[in-house]
Amino acid sequence: MGKPVRKYSIASIRKDFKWNWPLYLMILPVLVYYLLFAYVPMVGNIMAFKEFVPGMGIQGFFAGEWVGFKYFKQFIDGIYFSRLVRNAVLISLLNLIFSFPAPIILAILLSELPFKGYKRVVQTITYLPHFISTVVICGLIVNFCLSTGLFSDIIELFGGQRISLLQDPKYFRTIYVGSGIWQGVGWGSIIYLSAIAGIDQSLYEAAVIDGANKFQQIIHVTIPGISNTIIILFILQIGSMMSVGSEKILLLYNPSIYETADVISTYVYRVGLVQMNFSFSAAVELFNKVINFILLISANAISRRVSEVSLM
Repeated sequence: MGKPVRKYSIASIRKDFKWNWPLYLMILPVLVYYLLFAYVPMVGNIMAFKEFVPGMGIQGFFAGEWVGFKYFKQFIDGIYFSRLVRNAVLISLLNLIFSFPAPIILAILLSELPFKGYKRVVQTITYLPHFISTVVICGLIVNFCLSTGLFSDIIELFGGQRISLLQDPKYFRTIYVGSGIWQGVGWGSIIYLSAIAGIDQSLYEAAVIDGANKFQQIIHVTIPGISNTIIILFILQIGSMMSVGSEKILLLYNPSIYETADVISTYVYRVGLVQMNFSFSAAVELFNKVINFILLISANAISRRVSEVSLM
């Protein structure tokens, strides 16, 4: 027999609110936040389908001529479309291959450390970059990548020639992904450490009795024990593939490396805020969000079918 369907009425809702009003009051700030900063701004998406008229306040959203999918077609047919999509996909794939597993590996290694004091020191050191401003991080990276910077010193030490790394397109993706791992690996490992702490210790004891060594315990106990967490975070990562962090790229890139560094989010910044083409930039950003939504729903559906683990 299926579960009985619970019927709600105005009276029952009123009674529930009377008894649980502190809980409703606690959730009110969250609802207001999402209403103001997530749902109300959606009205701005209308700019993607109209000729936005700046300088008219809220009326500017509705006063312009309706142009439909004109700007979407203009973006897809544009000369930069293939470059922007290629760069966003390649950087996201590199993040999935290298950045995504890094916190998992660090969490597993930290969980196996027998010395608690040393473990705390390592955790503190790996957490610190997360709390440094992105502006400061990018400033350090730019200075290190100069021809007179730290990386050139290291290259010269091993017999190479000094080079300004951020002036050469072929090095940008490596710098971006590598610095991202350094900045986020410690903070990202926290959730995996929590998941590992929740694994039943009797499973490890049974594995030891069966003769499993440390590596076999990790493969057959630890990783399956945190697999649900890994899958959920992987789905969320897939859902943001096309939204490569624009702030960091904007602080690192320059016209000489647009070939590999320019992505959709940085293009939206240049077209929208620099060139003041608001309708076109809104169409590009909306296109980007729709692709991310499709990727998220697809990844979630595949995960639900394959592993029975999903967001919904």
